Amino acid sequence: MEGSHTVQNDYESLDVHVGQCFAVLVTADQEPKDYFVVASTRFTKREVTATGVIRYTNGKGAPSPKLPPPPVGWAWSLNQFRTFRWNLTASAARPNPQGSYKYGSVNITRTIKLANTAQKVDGKLRYAINGASYVEPTTPLKLAEYYGVADKVFKYDTIPDDPPAEITKVTMEPVVLNLTHRNFMEIIFENRETAIQSYHLCGYAFFAVAVETGQWSPEKRKNYNLLDAVSRHTIQVFPKSWAAILLSFDNCGMWNIRSEVWDRRYLGQQLYVSVVSPNKSLRDEYNMPEGTLVCGVVESMPRPPPAYT
Repeated sequence: MEGSHTVQNDYESLDVHVGQCFAVLVTADQEPKDYFVVASTRFTKREVTATGVIRYTNGKGAPSPKLPPPPVGWAWSLNQFRTFRWNLTASAARPNPQGSYKYGSVNITRTIKLANTAQKVDGKLRYAINGASYVEPTTPLKLAEYYGVADKVFKYDTIPDDPPAEITKVTMEPVVLNLTHRNFMEIIFENRETAIQSYHLCGYAFFAVAVETGQWSPEKRKNYNLLDAVSRHTIQVFPKSWAAILLSFDNCGMWNIRSEVWDRRYLGQQLYVSVVSPNKSLRDEYNMPEGTLVCGVVESMPRPPPAYT
């Protein structure tokens, strides 16, 4: 943030654009005067704080000379996560991304725990999930499935649903989980490292039901928010902590679960989930487009007939 910004406004709300970074909307019943806007670093060893000044045209007085201290550590963010709730009293229908308003009463059909680790393989740093560091095959995963040659490109379910307490070896391979269409699943992200993690799931929204410190166990389910958890696509996992999500895999396709820390994703901290319609219905998934470019092991193969009708 740089400099000060004068706004034409009363003192109930204001919309301020600071530089080219973001817009801030503040609603407060405060006296008209100058106010500081403060941005501070989080989750870094070195604390950096930047300030800007909001000046009201009818303001009287300078901003307070004493700034509040920035949040220290990540406990503040953990507690903030627990305050995020759906408003069940709103008159309109809640968003329904996963087929059930009462997600907390749906039976869990499979639990998968995903634990991240960092190790060196042949002297080079690799990041892994459940002991497997993802590498891209020469043939796209979904293309291999369409042509019926997935077994020549990758193997399904090469990592365990429940990883060992200590992961001492990392393999490098394409990682694809074979999931049953419309199964309601529980995924536990377990962060065994000292750096904060962030995971994204493509193609789906999920219910983030818990984020806690320590190690996950089935007894931890008693702490889940099974009523009004927020539906989202990305979840943070704090150091030496875990996060639990619930969702129904009702969207057919090949979907990526990945670290949102880009160097970790590039060096293997990602995997794919394959969800195939058992009914081979166009209601669930489209056929491969006519103009699809092909490569790898399928490049010289005849085009397969449409799989879905």
